[in-house]
This record gives sequence, C-alpha cells and structure tokens, in this order.
Amino acid sequence: MRLFFVLCLTVWSLLGSLPSSVVAAERSAKPNIVFFFIDDLGWADLGYMGSDFYETPNIDRLAAGSLVFTDAYACAPNCAPSRACLMSGLYTPRHGIFTVGDPRRGNDKQRKLEPIENETVLGDEFVTIAETLKTNGYTSASMGKWHLGADPTTQGFDVNIAGKEWGSPSGGGYHSPFKYPNLTNDKPGDYLTDALTREACSFIDENRERPFFLYLTHYAVHTPIQAKDDVTAKYQKKTAGEHQKNAKYAAMIESVDDSVGAVLKKLDELKLTDDTLVIFYSDNGGFGGATSNHPLRGAKGMLYEGGIREPLIVRLPGVTQPGSRCAEPVIGVDFYPTLLELTGTKQPEGCQLDGESFASLLRDPTAKLKREAIFWHFPCYLQGSGDPHGGPFRTTPAGAIRKGDWKLIEWFESGRLELYNLADDLSETRDRSKSDPQKLEELHAVMKAWRKQVDAPIPTQPNPQYEESAKKAKRK
Repeated sequence: MRLFFVLCLTVWSLLGSLPSSVVAAERSAKPNIVFFFIDDLGWADLGYMGSDFYETPNIDRLAAGSLVFTDAYACAPNCAPSRACLMSGLYTPRHGIFTVGDPRRGNDKQRKLEPIENETVLGDEFVTIAETLKTNGYTSASMGKWHLGADPTTQGFDVNIAGKEWGSPSGGGYHSPFKYPNLTNDKPGDYLTDALTREACSFIDENRERPFFLYLTHYAVHTPIQAKDDVTAKYQKKTAGEHQKNAKYAAMIESVDDSVGAVLKKLDELKLTDDTLVIFYSDNGGFGGATSNHPLRGAKGMLYEGGIREPLIVRLPGVTQPGSRCAEPVIGVDFYPTLLELTGTKQPEGCQLDGESFASLLRDPTAKLKREAIFWHFPCYLQGSGDPHGGPFRTTPAGAIRKGDWKLIEWFESGRLELYNLADDLSETRDRSKSDPQKLEELHAVMKAWRKQVDAPIPTQPNPQYEESAKKAKRK
C-alpha cells in the first residue's frame, strides 16, 4: 500500500512538471475561441490594410502573426442581417432579417416598389453557433452589440454584457454614465470600449480551465462618432491621410486596437495563446459619413465592395502560418461550419447551414472551396446618398453574386444588371454587362437558381405613394 502511495505521488509530481501545452493537450482539441466583431469597420480602416492615417499596431501585429483573408465578405451591407447570418449560418432569405428596422427607410414618395417585410428578431427556431458549441462543452459570452433580440442568453450564450436589441450605443453613447445589461457605470469618465474589454478579460480569466467562446462584439466604430478627448487630440495634430481624415473616428479605431491588444495580452499571461482560435472581422463596410473605403466603391448600406468587403484575420497556432494571405472569397455564413470543424462539434440534427467550412484554407491558403458562388439579397431601401443611378437612396432593393473574379448586381426597381471583374477592376468602375453578355447571362442564371433554392422574395408590388407623387408631378 505504501509503495502504491509513493507511485501516485510520483505520477502527480511528473504531471505537475509537464509543460502546460502537454497538460492541456486534451483541451486543445477544443480550442478556445475569441471572436472580435467590430461594427462598421471598413476594409481599408487598418494599418495592415494600407491606412495612412489610422493607427492599429496591435491589430497589425495580429495580422503579421496570422492568416489574412483579402476577399472576405459580410452577408449584408448593414448590421442586423449580417449578424443574423453569422449566428445562424443562413443567408438572409432563410431567417428574414434583411435590414435594420424598417425596410422603407427614406422618402415614401421616392420608392417605386413596396419592399419585402423585415424581421427584427432572430427566431428561436434558429440554432445559433453558441447553442451548438454548448453541446460540446463550451461556455459562451456575448459582450457588446447583439442587435438580434432582447437578450443573447435566450440564444445559447451563458453570459450577456451590454447586449440588447440596440443597434448603436444607448443613452449617452460611448461615455459613462451608462446603463447596459450587466454593465452599469454611474460615474463619468469611463469609455464603453474599455469597459467591454475589461469584462472580456475577466471572462477569460474566470474560464481559463475550460473551453470558451468569447464573442466580443464592440459597438465601436458605429455612430455616434465619440472618442476619448486625448486620443482625438493626437489625431487632430497629425497630418491627415489622402482619403481618411476623421480624427474622432481614428481615435475610436485606436480604442478598438487597444482592446485587441489587451485581450491578446491576457491570453499570453494565462498561457492560453497556443490553445485559442482568434478571429478579427467586421459586420459591414465603413460608414461613408465617417471614413473612406478607397479604393473600394461605395460604403455601408451598398452592395458595392465598399459596403460588404471586410477585413478578416484568423490565427490558430499550429494551423495558420504567420504572415500568410488567402484570396479565396469567404462570407459570414461560413463561420458556423468552420467553427464546428475546428472544435470537433457535431452539427445538430435538422440544423441547416448555407455556408462552407474554410478550415482547409487555414491549413493551405492556396486551396479552393467547393461552392460555385456567394450571394447577397437585400430587398429593402436605405436612405442616404450613393445610388449609382442618381436616386435619393444609398441603395434601392438589389441582389448580388460573386462567382470567381466576376460580380453581378441586379437592381429590382429597374431590372438593371451591372457586371464587374474584380481581378482587374476592384473599384467597380467599368460595367461589363454590355461587353461580356455571356458572362452576364451565366452569373444571372446562377443567381436566379439560388434565389429559387432559398425562396428569396423579390419586391414587385408598386408603391401607390410613388405613383400618386409621379402623377402630381406630371400634371404640373
């Protein structure tokens, strides 16, 4: 008996002396997940993407040590539908969240069509990433913007910090005093991005012994454009960039960068870096009133590249190679199957997913996915400038497809088709619908087949207010 006791002590002693990576070998089969989801951050808003004004040293270091996707997309040109697609793994026609709030945004008398009605809450029938990861032992936290209902804990998250149906910061905005679910500060002087970062680091600390999914979904850099005064002053003294010049917006981005740095530092301190999948991504293109998406055309709210192409960084030590790049197109619905594959989590029975796992691209950035194309469906109106046909909207109802290097946009009001080759025309300045009719027909056929497959509704009903307005104008 005494010999058995000595042997047990010896084994425990040896286990205690093993490197942490060996002790955690079983858990590393279920990597932790830290998902930075930034609101309204443009494709060109980061140092590693070429910004000559905004400073993002922490994000740049993350990019240098990770795989960078150059052709990553959001599933929609604005917040709520993009988030619904990410959480559900389904394109917009499947869950019915097409836009933010009212699909009739803008002057009623200038809408030719009645848009498709819009859902504002992700239905309980949709199984989220968090719900599925829970079946594999993950503890999940949503910290920041939720925008899909009253409380993310009803959709599989164990922890909710500051998440509601809000699309932008409530009350006083980014500066305390503020009152969010489970995040209250009555004293002035706190900054929302910093407060969320502290909560995120505490969550990592508390859950370091078990697999976790941290969905750090900052309200920044969504309007209102509010930043720390001292950081804003720094950019006000700095020479403006050629296209990007907004000092307050730059300061907001720097606070996001500080957040990334603090969270990555916490992973390092707890020796969790090697066991953690880190993703950095944005929900739609940069807001045209705050930043420039140059060289991309358009901005948030549009199906041009400036409205849907996103920065994406993925780091998984032992899988991704530092400094690597991938030009294969990926889109928001792809994250769900990718996370399932990387964590060894089974897809729930009866749970439909529209995306394709891009785990193979993490191992080999030159690989290709199997699918034929990726799609967008936005049968709604958004107020603001930017309509390419001279109208009063950022966008009228439209759909789009990317197949290889080719992209087609269809405008439902007029039936107009625009065709671009992104390989030699990233800025979408040369419409090739007339010069390449066969390619136009090919992409349009694929898009129409997809719309039939997902039962995508197209607005066709005339808007009587527009017709009456047109009649009055004609009589004058």
